[in-house]
Amino acid sequence: MRVLRRILASGEGFSGLAMLAVLLAVALAAPLLAPGDPLAIAGDPLLPPLQDMAHPLGTDRLGRDVLAALLHGARTTLLVAIGAAAAALGIGITVGTVAGFLGGWVDEVLMRIAEAFQTVPAFLLTLALISVTGPRVTTIVLGIAIGAWMQPARITRAEILSLRERDFVAAARVIGMRPLEIAFREVLPNALTPVVSLAAVVVAAAVLIEAALSFLGFGDPNRVTWGSMIAEGRTVLRRAPYLSIIPGIALVLTVLAVHLAGRGVAHALRSRRVVA
Repeated sequence: MRVLRRILASGEGFSGLAMLAVLLAVALAAPLLAPGDPLAIAGDPLLPPLQDMAHPLGTDRLGRDVLAALLHGARTTLLVAIGAAAAALGIGITVGTVAGFLGGWVDEVLMRIAEAFQTVPAFLLTLALISVTGPRVTTIVLGIAIGAWMQPARITRAEILSLRERDFVAAARVIGMRPLEIAFREVLPNALTPVVSLAAVVVAAAVLIEAALSFLGFGDPNRVTWGSMIAEGRTVLRRAPYLSIIPGIALVLTVLAVHLAGRGVAHALRSRRVVA
């Protein structure tokens, strides 16, 4: 609760969390706010915004409601971002903890694997997975996670290396705790502060990678995404620029919200560490 109060006390943290809360509420309420299939034809094609209050943000070139697509697209964006960030942090924290605490050849092998993965961008890794398994949300989440776990692993390893020789670790060894038990139960909780701050970077990257994949036509065809909405709008960009501008603004605001929330969390955690 103290950390949350510190986050809310900062302007950046409060603004970011407020924007993310609105996005989450909109995504969860999408089936209530825009019931039915967002890909279904709902009216005349290319209705501009505010011309027909049944479609306040207008319709696309096939007559699909832009507001419904925007709301349901938020669900896909959050699903990919949260799923990819959780998977990347989970893999990275596990690998970094094992490498940092055990050291020796285990550390060497795991860090060489991390370096090998680091040479290939997450975008290309995700494209490779999609070409093998098909364009599904789970594939996109897995691809982004595989391309993003290395930095959390390195940061976790560095923190573990600085903590593994402390007195509380020696005391845990004396009472008979096993090495991995010491690593994950005693050392890791004290090493999570910088890793948690990195989560915002992973989430923002996941949002942008998913949008880029959808824009290029590699997203899940059964789901509405903001990237596919932007791609749909570029074919009629001169006649109906709102089709690309509206989801583009949503993407910018989402990444901005994640960035501000991440800065607020980092500031709160640094303040906590200084006080401690």
